[in-house]
Amino acid sequence: MEPFLDVIIEDNRWEAVALGPLAIRAAEATLAGLGLAPTEFCACLMACDDARIAELNGMFRSNGKPTNVLSWPSEERGAERDGGMPSPPVGGTADDPESLGDIALAYETCVREAEAANKPLADHVTHLVIHGVLHLLGYDHVRDLDGDLMESIEVRTLANLGLCDPYS
Repeated sequence: MEPFLDVIIEDNRWEAVALGPLAIRAAEATLAGLGLAPTEFCACLMACDDARIAELNGMFRSNGKPTNVLSWPSEERGAERDGGMPSPPVGGTADDPESLGDIALAYETCVREAEAANKPLADHVTHLVIHGVLHLLGYDHVRDLDGDLMESIEVRTLANLGLCDPYS
């Protein structure tokens, strides 16, 4: 059985945090915590550098600056009302899983943020993978109550993985 998340390493510095297993564990915990079977879905994570993510950010968000994580959901699932639950995706099968979309992480930005927060890079990246998967599932933080909902799921998922609340 293939893991839910296909991890593509473009920048070999990601190997220092064993990104593949870390990201798969975080992504699958996110789905499981929402009652979704990881075997019914798939997604792709690209682990790149700041230059590549700045290029992608410029192409897709008209902001040519690096950012920590970008997400491209396969379809719009967002809630209509602020704080509402997004429409849950319909799963496929283990042989033909439903694609949720793509995520990209930028190495230098993630390292800077982890150092500034005085936390291990692996913990910060775990949080960002969870955050990215939630975006694929329709969660967002543009509106206040949506942000509160997304944050609460992130904190709960991190706790389930034995990690601290990044917002406290």
